[in-house]
Amino acid sequence: MKKIIAGLTLAAVSTFAWTINATGASFPYPVYKETIRHFYKETGNKVNYTPTGSGTGIKEIAKRHVDFGGTDKPLSPKTLKKAKLYQFPTVVGGIVFAYNLPGVDKLKLSQAAIKGIVLGNIQYWDNPELKKYNSNLPHQKIIFVHRSDKSGTTFNFSYYLSKMDKTWRKKYGARKIINWPTDGQGRGIAGKGNFGVSSAIKTNKYSIGYVDYADAVKNNLAMADIQARDGKFISPAPDEFAKGAAYAGFDAKKDFYKIIAYPKKGYPIIAATFILLPKEKIDADKKVTQFFDYMYKHDEIANKLGYIPLPTNIKTQVRNYWRNKGIK
Repeated sequence: MKKIIAGLTLAAVSTFAWTINATGASFPYPVYKETIRHFYKETGNKVNYTPTGSGTGIKEIAKRHVDFGGTDKPLSPKTLKKAKLYQFPTVVGGIVFAYNLPGVDKLKLSQAAIKGIVLGNIQYWDNPELKKYNSNLPHQKIIFVHRSDKSGTTFNFSYYLSKMDKTWRKKYGARKIINWPTDGQGRGIAGKGNFGVSSAIKTNKYSIGYVDYADAVKNNLAMADIQARDGKFISPAPDEFAKGAAYAGFDAKKDFYKIIAYPKKGYPIIAATFILLPKEKIDADKKVTQFFDYMYKHDEIANKLGYIPLPTNIKTQVRNYWRNKGIK
C-alpha cells in the first residue's frame, strides 16, 4: 500500500508541476539561479531564467516571448501603461570597481579619479590623482572593461556617474549602452553580461571595470574602495549596500519606479533590480509571483551571495500590489 501511495504522490507532482520561462538582467542572476534551484527542489516547479541583459529582458517581455522579464532599469509608470506591464523590485545589490593590478592589494578611487578614468582623461595607473591615495602604481595604461550589451548595470552605473559629475551628465547621461571614451583610445574591452566583464578583468592585467558584487566575489576579483558623497572611502560590502538601500523610497502607486544609485549614505553605487509582467496573462503571472514570494521568504539565499533582501515593509507593499492587480 505504501508503494502505491508513493507512486501516486510522484505522479501528482509530475502532473501538476509547472514551468515558466524568462530572460533579462544578469545583475541578479546569481541569486535567481540559487533560488530557482531551491524552489524546484521543494515544489517541483521550474523557472528557466536566461541572463541576457536588461535591454533584452524589456524587449522580450514587451513582445510576450517570455513569462517575465528582468531589468535593472525600472520603467516609468507611463511606459508600463503603454506596454501593459506590471513592475516590482526583487533585491538590491552593489556595483563595484573590480580590477587586475599586480602588486596592489587595496585600491582607493576618489571621485576625481573615477571621473578621469571613465571620461578617458586618466590613462595611466601612476596618474597623480591615483597616486594621492595609492602606492606602488605602475606606469601602465589603464584598460577599462565595460558591458557590450544593453545593460541595466550600465544604466545604474552611468546614472551614478551622472549624479556624481555634471560633465558626464551633459555628455553621456544615464543609458543602457555607452560609447565609452576609452574605446576610442584603444583602451577599452567589452564583455557580455556581468560574467563577461568579470572574465575580461580576470584575464587582462592592468584592467578595471564595473561589475556586480556577486560576480566579483565569485571570480575572486579585487575590488576598490570608493569615495562616497561625504568624502569617505567605503569598501564594497553588503552592510554598506544596506545603508544605501534604506534610502530607496519605493512607492507602489508608481509601480515601484525608483533609481537608487548614489544615495545620501553608504556605498555610492547600488541598484535595485525589477521584474516585468504582462497584465493580460493572469495565470502565468500568479506562477511568477509564487516564485518571488518564495524568494522573499528565503532572505538567506540573497544574504549568502552578498545581495540585500528588500526590507519587510517593501515586501508587504509588493504583496499588496500583487493582490490589487489580481496576480497573487
